[in-house]
Parts: sequence; structure tokens; C-alpha cells
Amino acid sequence: MNTPVPNRVLMTADAVGGVWTYALDLARALGEAGATTVLAVLGPAPTEDQASAARAVPGLVMLDTGLPLDWTATTSADLREAGQALAALARERAVDLVHLNSPALAAEAEFAAPVVGACHSCLATWWDAVRQGPPPVDFAWRIAAQGAGYRACAALVAPTKAFADATARAYGVAAPTVVRNGRAPCARPAAKADHRFVIASGRLWDDAKGAAVLNAAAALTPAPVFAAGPLQGPTGGEAQLQRLRTLGRLDPDELAGWLAGAPVFASAALYEPFGLGVLEAAQAGCALVLSDIPTHRELWDEAARFVPPGDARALADALQEVLDDPELAAELRAAAQVRAADYTVEAMSAGVLEVYRQVLGAGRAAA
Repeated sequence: MNTPVPNRVLMTADAVGGVWTYALDLARALGEAGATTVLAVLGPAPTEDQASAARAVPGLVMLDTGLPLDWTATTSADLREAGQALAALARERAVDLVHLNSPALAAEAEFAAPVVGACHSCLATWWDAVRQGPPPVDFAWRIAAQGAGYRACAALVAPTKAFADATARAYGVAAPTVVRNGRAPCARPAAKADHRFVIASGRLWDDAKGAAVLNAAAALTPAPVFAAGPLQGPTGGEAQLQRLRTLGRLDPDELAGWLAGAPVFASAALYEPFGLGVLEAAQAGCALVLSDIPTHRELWDEAARFVPPGDARALADALQEVLDDPELAAELRAAAQVRAADYTVEAMSAGVLEVYRQVLGAGRAAA
């Protein structure tokens, strides 16, 4: 007999990027299985549309904790206190399992329930992909905490094999179980209108997303290149992207509308553990032009036009090629939609719930 899913899960989330979507989708699956998810929000407070989406998830209790994220905590003491506060919350809510979307929070906290850590991103792998040389001192204690948090978890999951392997190399841990992310596709028109523009989405302030490369490519192609996403990060600083037609942060319906009309989606990411934005674009019927990084190649090989990462000229040429060749664009769109059908919320939820069952089953066997 399979071990049942936990009755009550404490899950952390942030409202800054794709982890929010991931957490809500997973909480919905838990709710459908009869479980309650206590969603502890760290970092900046959710926007009203995010909070509204959370309220619509059955069985979800959202708590805006005001605690820092692992990468916004200013000191190791702040991170330790945040982890200890979550451990106290887990005891108070009598949860059966803790799902940390920021596993560094487990580094110096004693959780009474088993902990599953989700590897969405981390500073060590980010630095390795985006910068050169040794990481700065401010990164060192964060990376150490991340490694300690990983080792404190009963199980780790990662959304791609490429990122699971990178995590194992960076921290000397066993490779996390690969459970690919998924999204429910939005409704879209049957065919693209006759538009000639490119759309991109993501955290434009994050150097890993390659917005600077996309900005340079936009100066080399006559087609307009639109980019959705925040320009300013939670720790300050703002991306300067004069050649892109920036749209700011869009709510899910607004972004879906742009994707529905866009013939081509571009990602110039230098580092991407999964890339929900690419999946959403593929589901919406966009032709994909992607940087040739391990994650993109793993997920979209033979379903996208690839260009060398960091090469603005090659990116501009590829965008223009796809825009100018309707047959090529149609082939790419069809291939991307077929591939996107593999990355469903149902498959993601089933994979994570199976990890939960294994962790709980192992705990019961040990008892």
C-alpha cells in the first residue's frame, strides 16, 4: 500500500519569480488530495493579484511572514533566525512535512517534521554561469548555508537533470531527484495574427536572464522586441534596457495575451534551472529562440532555434530568420507545443507527491 500524502504541509514561497507559480500549483494538487498547505511567504509581500490567486487554491492558508529570503537576508544571523522561525511555525501548525523552496533555511533549524528541499536556483551555480573567478565574501556564507541546508533535508528535488547535476557538483551532495516543472496552458487563439514582433519575459534585473544580450540584439533587428518583467530587483538597482520595449510586471492574464499574439519568444538566459517563461510561451504557440545552455537544450532540443549564449548578433540573426520564414516559424511552434505537452502540472505534482510518500514512508520505517 502506498504511503498517503501528508495531511498538512508547511511550504515556503516567495512572490518574486516562478517559485510563486510552482508553489500554488503544488498546493492545489495537495488540496485536491485532501491536504492542507500552510504557505509561508518570505521576502516581499505578494501583489494583490498574487494574493487573490492564492486565496482561490483549496486547502491553502497563506501567511505573509515578513521573513527574509535566503538571498535577501543581510547576515547569517538573519538567515538562521528565519529558519528557526519557520521551524517554530511548523511545530505550531503541527505539520507532517516541510517543503522548503529555499533549502538554506534548514541549515541551522531543527524541524520536527521531515524536510523536502526544492532546488530552484542557488548562488553557487548562478555565479558559476554568470560571473568569473571566485565568488565574493558576501556570497561565501550564503553558499555555505545553502550546502548545509541541502544536507539537512530528507530529500531534494530539482526541475532538470542539468541543474540537478550542477547542484551536486557545487555542493558535494547526491544529485536531487529530477521532477520537471509544469504549467497549465492558458486559452489561446487557434492561429497567430499577422504580427512581427518578439516577446521575452522574466526578471529583467537578474543578469542571469540575459536581458542585456537581448537589449543588444534588439538594436540589431528591425522587429520590435518586447520584454515583460520587473526592471528593479528586491535588493535595489535597476536594469537599463533602452532598446527593449519594456512592459513592466504583467499579471498572468496580461502576459498570456501578449504570448497569444507573439510569433516568437526569445530567451537569452545565461543560467536557467528550468524556465517557466519558456514553457508558457511554448504552450501559447510561440516559436522559441533560445540561448544554447544545458537546461534549454535538455528541455527543448529539436523544438527551438538555439544560439550561442551571450552572442547578441547571433540572437538578432536568429530572430529575424524565424520572423522572415513562416514555414520555419510554424515548424518551431508545432514542435514546441508538442514538447510542452510533456511538462504538465499533473506530472510535476505526481512527482513531488511521490517524493513526499518516500520521505514519509522512510520515516515510518525508521520509527
